[in-house]
Amino acid sequence: MLQFFAKYKFFGIFLFVLSAIIITIIYNILSPEKRLPVYQPNMVNNELVDSTLQEVRKYHTIKDFKLYNQNGDTITQDFYKDKIYVADFFFTTCQTICPIMTDHMLQIQEKLKNDEDILLLSHTVIPNADSVPQLKKYALEKGVIDSKWNLVTGNKKDIYDLARKSYLASKSDGDGGPFDLIHTENFVLVDKERRIRGFYDGTDPKAIEELLTDIEILKNEDR
Repeated sequence: MLQFFAKYKFFGIFLFVLSAIIITIIYNILSPEKRLPVYQPNMVNNELVDSTLQEVRKYHTIKDFKLYNQNGDTITQDFYKDKIYVADFFFTTCQTICPIMTDHMLQIQEKLKNDEDILLLSHTVIPNADSVPQLKKYALEKGVIDSKWNLVTGNKKDIYDLARKSYLASKSDGDGGPFDLIHTENFVLVDKERRIRGFYDGTDPKAIEELLTDIEILKNEDR
């Protein structure tokens, strides 16, 4: 009996290895890598989408922009070229959801500070009050890493159009008042092709963990 097993030992090992390879291949076929959706305006609550875009079903991307960060540098879409980034809307004197959102952005910054492919972008919704010096003061207080995270101000209409027509993150077009943009708590995940790949509640710790996981999924897509 021992001689029988000795004779066929290598054949048995070969069959075992072959079986393991076949099982792995079948598993990969039946369990493809997760991919994130590409969000189009028609997939988002109409309350958050400009009426001119509510029926758009494809090709939606973040439009070109020209804003100014906490250092007074001009920030355009070129800064985020070939980068994955997380965007949101806030204002520095907000006492409700914004401090929580900023704390969560800081957590993302800390976890991904050494990953050059991931950047952050926060737009003020009261640009007349959130000047460059005010944003700089806020950035220093919070520990913003300039190379990682831009806090931007600029033309009010441009920012509001971005919120409403690009990032799909505003519940109002604005009526001209100083605090008239009703922005959401959403963090928006944008891929290297300037497409929206996810929305996350910036006040919810579990949503932030989901966002970090989805960033890794998005990075794997690029590979």
